[in-house]
Amino acid sequence: MTTIDPTRPAPEPMHRLFFEEPGPPRPAELPDGGPAWLVSRYEDVRQVLSDPRFGRARLYAPDAPALSGVPDLVNNPDLMFNQDGLDHLRLRRTLRRAFTPRAVARWRPWIGAMVEELLDRLETRPQPADIVDEFALPLPVAVVSRLMGLDESAWDRMRHWSEHAFSDGTHEGEQVASVLKEFSAFGADLLAERRRTRGEDLISSLVAAADEEGGVPEAQLVSLVCGLVVGGHDSTMTMLGNSLLYLLGERREVWSRLGADEEAAGRLVDRLVHLVPLGDDRGSTRHADEDVEVGGVTIPAGAIVLADCGMANRDPEVFPPTTLHDLFAPLEAPTLSFGAGPHYCLGAWLARTELQLALHRLAARFPDLRLAAPMDTVVWRTGTTSRSPQWLGVRW
Repeated sequence: MTTIDPTRPAPEPMHRLFFEEPGPPRPAELPDGGPAWLVSRYEDVRQVLSDPRFGRARLYAPDAPALSGVPDLVNNPDLMFNQDGLDHLRLRRTLRRAFTPRAVARWRPWIGAMVEELLDRLETRPQPADIVDEFALPLPVAVVSRLMGLDESAWDRMRHWSEHAFSDGTHEGEQVASVLKEFSAFGADLLAERRRTRGEDLISSLVAAADEEGGVPEAQLVSLVCGLVVGGHDSTMTMLGNSLLYLLGERREVWSRLGADEEAAGRLVDRLVHLVPLGDDRGSTRHADEDVEVGGVTIPAGAIVLADCGMANRDPEVFPPTTLHDLFAPLEAPTLSFGAGPHYCLGAWLARTELQLALHRLAARFPDLRLAAPMDTVVWRTGTTSRSPQWLGVRW
């Protein structure tokens, strides 16, 4: 369970986080005090995320300093995100066709049906209702479960695994290790089951693609399955909860247009994803394999680089302050919230589709939706690298 320390001040909502002005690459510190380089301008961050000389795998070399004090899924060397070059490409090819815009477009009708079913259920609930428990959480869980061929018996365990897979270091190391061991066993069993009996689900497609590709280590496949299980719902749930807090708490004037115009809802989602981070830690870490010039500054070989996507997404040279908070204005350049380059998020189009349908239909069905309590009373889900309201009461 998430624990709340009553002696600490309540954290700021994610949309209110302060960002420094981006500037040239400069020396910085890792959370443990170790040396690093901070890259914050839009073009510089895109370069670091796209240049193969900045990789992830070397961060997990035997002689590299630990990036986390406790085990977690994100820092598992077998995870696809932590592979580089051919190893990364081989894993990515097993999934690439499953998450294309065309593939997601085929899923749109049944995702929309899930949205409507949850809204029908919400309409019958006593008020105030918890929009997180009734909508923001069950929607992405239901979507990823259908994609992967999982039934509802796994839903509670998925949340439990997510809390530990994305631990921010506040959980006991032994506890996290135990949960991740259980989670890996689930992933291995799921792969074995789909090898025995192929279906139409994503895991069956992954097994077939991995067999066709050949040479994919089993540990990497297990990590891939686990990453899909928790990553496929946690980020969308987090984004949906934070977006509703922002829209209902501070941008209520956009609600009617959001419900009336599905195309405009897509632009709004793009802006929300761009402006509202998933967590307080905004740096995407890379290792410089050789000396590389970035923004007129030479970053030395062996350096750890923090690419701050949050600062880059507010670079005034790319995103003018005059339109930055216009939620219906098209983005002037691709957001870096989904990354860039070889590690660009495979699930970006799916997440965007879920958020667009969810927010548009919620605003259309509940035009008078409003928060049931002031924003500063929100209790936050903490203990993980992402952060969003743990409970959000609404009336209509």
